[in-house]
Amino acid sequence: MEQQKNLYNGPAAAAILAAGISCMALGLFTTLAQAIGPLKKALNLYDPAGPLSGKTTFAVVAWLAAWIIFGILWKNKQVGFARVFIASLVLIALGLIGTFPPFFEMFGH
Repeated sequence: MEQQKNLYNGPAAAAILAAGISCMALGLFTTLAQAIGPLKKALNLYDPAGPLSGKTTFAVVAWLAAWIIFGILWKNKQVGFARVFIASLVLIALGLIGTFPPFFEMFGH
């Protein structure tokens, strides 16, 4: 007789939510870099790319950290996938707005 393995949606939900968090982080870094001059300089990790190098690097760090944290928390859990998915879509939309030039240029010096 085969033993059925329990399948949980937590790890998949963690991956989707991490993607939303990283999109939001990119939008936030983009807008904050426009609004705060010293932050814009601090995000310049590689001169030819300018502050974009820091924005994307830290967005990837946010993605990885969120995926690890939620992956551990939700490893053997069944989570409300619809809520996680909707939250991820909202975070992605906010991140997109944050990277939209007419929006972040409103905060420029």
